[in-house]
Amino acid sequence: MTAPSVHLGDGLNVSPLGFGGMALTPVYGEVDLHDALRTLHHAVDAGVSFIDTADIYGGGSNEQLIAQVLKERRGEVQLATKFSLVGSPADGYTDIRGDAAYIRQAVDASLKRLGTDVIDLYYMHRRDLRVPIVETVEAMAGLVQQGKVKHLGLSEVTAQELAEAHSVHPIAAVQSEWSIWSRDVERNVVPAAASLGVGFVPYSPLGRGFLTGTVDASSLGANDFRRRIPRFAADAADANQGVVATMRSVAAELSATPAQIALAWLLEQGKRLGLAVVPIPGTRKTHRIDENLGALSLNLTRAQLEALDQAADAVVGSRSADPKWVSEGRE
Repeated sequence: MTAPSVHLGDGLNVSPLGFGGMALTPVYGEVDLHDALRTLHHAVDAGVSFIDTADIYGGGSNEQLIAQVLKERRGEVQLATKFSLVGSPADGYTDIRGDAAYIRQAVDASLKRLGTDVIDLYYMHRRDLRVPIVETVEAMAGLVQQGKVKHLGLSEVTAQELAEAHSVHPIAAVQSEWSIWSRDVERNVVPAAASLGVGFVPYSPLGRGFLTGTVDASSLGANDFRRRIPRFAADAADANQGVVATMRSVAAELSATPAQIALAWLLEQGKRLGLAVVPIPGTRKTHRIDENLGALSLNLTRAQLEALDQAADAVVGSRSADPKWVSEGRE
């Protein structure tokens, strides 16, 4: 891929599409290690060099997996990881920690698992409401001063939390769920990021697979954490088929796929708002990486964007089992 890099914020340049590493842990079912490594190497080969992980994914095993790629290709990768969650995506989270002592412990553990001496982008994964966000960011800023971290990011914060954090230390990126069927961040968080010059990294840009039209919510495995998300409940999933139908229709007009339309839609939002937007779709299949990259060359017409917006207005169900877990529940 020869597409130019994207400037998120605070001098951080990354590939136009990133790779969400959570898919390579057993949150959607079992994972084959050999296939996971092949997928990661293919992503970097294709120019998808902005790799996103977290200390919580697989109890640290996701970072260890990515370390196997980094030991050969560290200079090619823009590495992002996260701290603050205690527990696991598959079994549930037991706590959120944003205190300085925990942050120091977490970054050292991540550096060891990743086999690197510096993290390009270090996110607060979720907000610890017991700790003022300025204190959390001050502790994170200390990691920059120590050379352990290059840039700071925040995940699922409100507009006010972002503004407070940015006043302490430049924030390079906000990572929150954002897609055609998850648009609550557009009310406050997205405008705040645009006004502050902070990049936006949408996770689950394909609606945790639903927007691809290939996921049957009724047949999710027993260990698939999507079973806990209201939007994947039977009634909501059936009601939301209208969004997929519209995406298929637009995709047919452009000889594209629904996944490419979902990503192209997000990139169009960035252009409209003057906001650096770098989606991080995850996958276990190498051909899906190539498919996703096809979104970079798509141009949606005004009529197509209006049709997608109208379909999005009819989405049913919350994106989180606990709204307070995400920025939507705290705005």
